[in-house]
Amino acid sequence: MYQLVAPATAEIEIKKSRFIGLLYPLTTRAEARVKLAELRAAHPNAVHFCWVLMCDGDSGLDDDGEPSGTAARPMYNVLVHKDVFNVLAVVVRYWGGMKLGAGGLTRAYGQAISEAVKTAELIPVEPICERRYALQFADESTFRRYCEQQGVSVIDAHYGDAVTLRLKMKCSQAEEFRQAAFDLLRGALEDCSEQQAN
Repeated sequence: MYQLVAPATAEIEIKKSRFIGLLYPLTTRAEARVKLAELRAAHPNAVHFCWVLMCDGDSGLDDDGEPSGTAARPMYNVLVHKDVFNVLAVVVRYWGGMKLGAGGLTRAYGQAISEAVKTAELIPVEPICERRYALQFADESTFRRYCEQQGVSVIDAHYGDAVTLRLKMKCSQAEEFRQAAFDLLRGALEDCSEQQAN
């Protein structure tokens, strides 16, 4: 799975219609709404703004008035095929005066995004996981400092007989983090992640 380093764009022309393929690194529908509003303001003479948003728990697609399945679906298929995630893909269409038919539209929208992906700089997406640890109150500040040094986020804390912290980190670092944190706190650390899953 890959994500964009920066926005990317490409433009194609088919039977005098212009198709501008745009890719933006986004992770929420709210960000996508803002970007779409900016694009509509920047392209007042365009006839369609078809889009696909692909990100955790907040994906969506819209043909924006084109015949159903001829715009957003082929754009989506390109993103799935190229394994691009955390992205807003938009094709801005300027009408050229000639109908393209369903097949022509499908090819045009897919090609506009495919060309934009070719110009994009992509990096692998690191899978993120959550872990829970219980520790003594006296060790909390030391443990939180260690989390900060390792780029691990503390999502929330629960205070009972001990402190239980819920963390978010790259899955690839989880085992090494656990072992180092266990050593740092001289064994006074309990991994509650498995209990949470049961």
